[in-house]
Formats: sequence, structure tokens, C-alpha cells
Amino acid sequence: MRHSISLLALFFTICSFAQKEFHVFPVDGKSIQGSPNGDGSLNNPWDLQTALTQTSERVNGGDIIWLHGGIYNGRYKSTLGSENTEFITVSAYKNEKVVLNGNVNSNLKNVLEITGNRVVFKNFEVTFLGEYSRNVKDDNFSNCAGINHLSGVGKFQNLIIYNNPGLGFGSWKSTGGSVIEDCMIFFNGYIGKNRGEGEGMYVQNKSDDTRIIRNNIIFGNYYKGVEVWSASKGHDYEFVKNVNLVDNIFFNNGLPSGTLRDNVIIATNDTQGINVAKRITVSNNVFYHNIDFRDLKNYGTGVALALGFKARALAEDIAVTDNIMLGRNNGLNLMHAKSLVFKNNTVYAGYVNFHKSSIPALENGNFNLDYNRYYTRKIGSHRVIGDKNYKLSDWQNNFKIDNNSQWKPLKDFQIHPVLKIQPLKTNPNHFNVALLQKEGNEVTVDFSGFEIKEGSNYKIYDVENRDEVIKSGKISSEMKVKFPMNLSDFEMPLHNTIATKSANNFGVFRIEFEKQKKKTNLLSRLFGWLF
Repeated sequence: MRHSISLLALFFTICSFAQKEFHVFPVDGKSIQGSPNGDGSLNNPWDLQTALTQTSERVNGGDIIWLHGGIYNGRYKSTLGSENTEFITVSAYKNEKVVLNGNVNSNLKNVLEITGNRVVFKNFEVTFLGEYSRNVKDDNFSNCAGINHLSGVGKFQNLIIYNNPGLGFGSWKSTGGSVIEDCMIFFNGYIGKNRGEGEGMYVQNKSDDTRIIRNNIIFGNYYKGVEVWSASKGHDYEFVKNVNLVDNIFFNNGLPSGTLRDNVIIATNDTQGINVAKRITVSNNVFYHNIDFRDLKNYGTGVALALGFKARALAEDIAVTDNIMLGRNNGLNLMHAKSLVFKNNTVYAGYVNFHKSSIPALENGNFNLDYNRYYTRKIGSHRVIGDKNYKLSDWQNNFKIDNNSQWKPLKDFQIHPVLKIQPLKTNPNHFNVALLQKEGNEVTVDFSGFEIKEGSNYKIYDVENRDEVIKSGKISSEMKVKFPMNLSDFEMPLHNTIATKSANNFGVFRIEFEKQKKKTNLLSRLFGWLF
């Protein structure tokens, strides 16, 4: 009897600390409709805007707001905020598909605008559905961003942000410490007056808390992929600092507007040299622009990474390590920097470009470059604009750096075809995979280093056509899966007459293995909903 009473006491103690759950349905849901007059229960759910403006007295850290499947037509503002150390979670319910569709008449300029603090947004889509203009010259054009994160620390996980006629994701100076991971961000932007407009992601940070951008796939946006950047001038404080970009895949940004643009730029336009890009880490990423490996001239614009924009705003304490950077003639622009670590990177480009503004840092030993593999069009691989081109040996002798690095011509470029395998933090049975095979042949990928069980079912999606399964099967005892590279048999849902698919020598995929059921004991079966 005493044991039963103790168990009941433990049960009610656990219940008293259990998270609260709330439910949201579209206002025009087929069977259940959300309402501003609801109470957030499953039988009387909220509409989305009502849920996103609840006070911390009602929804607080540790609570979860479930978005049930459907299309949420509208543009929304979230002011949710946690008053404790835990995060509020806003997530799609289970595996249901949730789409925020901003293609409506509205004065708001974002599909989702976020203030508040300590909120996780995860597992839903942010987009425009149906017909709309993507050309600034059209009378009916309306610039609208996907997500505009104005203030507070947030976590953004496994979001799909695409086809918005503006910026994909903006996370600004007052949002330091935020994490953006496992997201796909693509086809955002529009045709401007003189060029494509609309980055995949634009981030800043004025705090000492590090912003994390991790394991995202960012491609095919109308302008640049990611801007760690400030275009404004004359500020007396720093707000482009403390950012880590790690394990991401960036490719073919700018392509939908007809000109390949920087996959990533880290810089500011500050002419006073106060608000400079500082303490930025770029590690274990893959950068790619469409390359014909048979063309050894490799002409044309296609920047993998650009560092620095103005000689008066030299970037400081930048670390670029263990990346694969495959670009065009100007594939790598390390232009304006005061201090830089650049190690263990693979670079395919016409030249590695520097600027004479960096010569004092080179001469003073503030550049630490080593163990890199350079493949360039000409033997004078290292171009210092305003000075001269250096062969790697001259570069090493002049500046005493890159001593263990190697140079080879473009024709000798070789790389292991599996560029990256990265499990999602939000679902360790799902992986982002980046592959390169110069002839477009299929690639075998080994998953033996991961906890995948023999016989697990899998499905493979090309991220450029993510709604169509290109291959499925069961993984064998060898734990290897063959990925097709030539995907011409699969229709690509292009969104304008300029856009093209990436070349058949490069592919980015999402492979999803079935989740293995765990054995459970009696206690977890009875009270598993609590954990």
C-alpha cells in the first residue's frame, strides 16, 4: 500500500511540473477551425495569430504550441516570450505538414515577424503559394520577406523557407545567441531594377553571445546566400560579430536571377572602421557554384566566400577552416581583413583574391594560412589586387605562410565524391548529404559510422525537388546506399524562365531512414507522455 501511495505521489509531483500543451488549427480548417475565441485546447483551439500573441501568464517556457496540419493563409506577428530559462516551442504537430502562406492582401511585409524571447520555431514551411509577381517592374509586385526576426533569442529548427518575394530569413542585431539549424532556405527573392534581390539569410549580432548557423541548406536565392553584413555607415558600435557558420551547404545563389552571386559574404560598409565584421567562424561547410570541370578556364562570376568589402572596415578575428569551396574565376575573395585564420580548406577557383589593404596584416604575421589545397586556373594562384600575382612558392617565401599547403592546376582537381554527411539535430535518422562526381555518375555513400540499423527503410529526396522521392529501399549489411547524380529523368519544379537546376556533377540530398521503435518498460508505457 505504501508503495502505491509513493508511486501516486511521484506521479502527481511529475504532473505538477509537466509542460502545458496548446493547439492551433487554420481558421478555414476542413474539420476543425482555429478561433480567436478559443482557449487553446484540442476541442477549442486557437487560430495562429491568437496563439502567437499569448502572454507569459498563459504560455511560458517549457510549454508547447502545436500547429496542426494545413495551410495557414496570412501574415503573422509573434510576441511570445518566456519569463523563465526554458523555451516556448511552436511546432508542427507530429508529422503533419504545416504551411504558412503569405500570399494574401496585407500591409505586413513579412510572412512571420518575431519579437519576444526564448521561443523555438520548428518543423513548418514559410512561403508564398499560388500566383504572384517576382518582378519589381510589375504594378502588382509586393516585397515580402519570409521570416523577420527583430529581437530576442530564438531557435529555428527544420524550417523550410522558400519562394518568398523578398528576403528569406532576416535575424538582426538584437537577436544574438540565436540558433538556426537544419533548415532549407531557397528560391527567395525577386528580379529588381538592375539585378536579383533577396538573400537567403541576412544576420547581424551586437551581443557577446554567439549566433549559431548550423547544418542548413541554402541555395538558389535571387541574390546572395548568406550576408553576415551591415550596409549602413557611421555607427559607433559593433553589430556584425560573434557568428558561427558550421556544417552548412551553400550552392548556386543568384542563379534564378541569371548571375551567380556570393554564397556567403562577411563584411560591413562602415567607412569609420568601427562597426567591422569580427569574431566570425566558418567551419566544415560546402560551397558550390555550377562548374563544368571540362572547361579549364573556369571563367565567370561565382564567389564561394567573400570576406571584407571596404578597406576602411577590415574584418578581424575571422577563422575559416575545413571547408570545401568550389567557385568560378573569382571563387574566393579574402579581400579586406586585419586578422585571419585560413586552414585545411579545399579551394577550386580562377584565383584566390586578396587586396593590398591586407598587406600590412600579411607582413605582420596576422594571417595564419596553412594546410590548404588550392586548384586554380593559373600558376600565379594568389592575386593581391593592387600588388601582383604570386605563385604559391613565392607566396610562401614572401609572407612565411601556407608552408604546408599545396597548389595544382584545375585539370588535376580530385576530391572524394562524398563532400558531407550530416545528421539533423532535430532528427538523427535524417541526413543532409552533399556529393560531387565530375562525370555525373552515381555515388556510393557509407553510413556505417552512424547508428542506422541493417534493413532500415530509407527514402532519398533531391533538395531541389524535395516533394518527389528519387529512390527508396532498405539498407544492406554493408550500410551503403547508392545515390543517383544524373537526375534529368526527374522533373524540376522551376519557378521562373531563368532558373536552372544545379549541374549533374553536384547534388544535395535529404535521406530519411525509418525510426527504429525502442523497447519500453511498464513505467514508460504508462507515463511516457510525460517525458
